[in-house]
Amino acid sequence: MKLSAALLVLALLAVQGQMWFGPRSMAQVSELRSQLEAQQLRNQEARQQLVRLRAELKDLREGLEMVEEKARGELGLLKPDELFVPLK
Repeated sequence: MKLSAALLVLALLAVQGQMWFGPRSMAQVSELRSQLEAQQLRNQEARQQLVRLRAELKDLREGLEMVEEKARGELGLLKPDELFVPLK
C-alpha cells in the first residue's frame, strides 16, 4: 500500500514537473499566446493597409484625378498656368 502511494506521488510530481518545466510548460504556452496576439495585430494592420492600397489602385486605374493629386503632392508638379506660393 505504501509503495503504490509513493508511486502515485512520484507520478504526480513527474506530471507536475513536465507541466511547469517541460517543453509544453505553462510559461511556454503563455509566451506562444502573447506571440499569437501580436501576430494577429500585425495581420490586422496588414489587412487594413491592403484595403487602402487596393482602393488607391482602383482610383489609379479608373481616374486621372488621383494621378494628378499624387503628382502635385509627391512630385510638386504644376500646370503650365499655375504659380506656386509656398506657405509657412
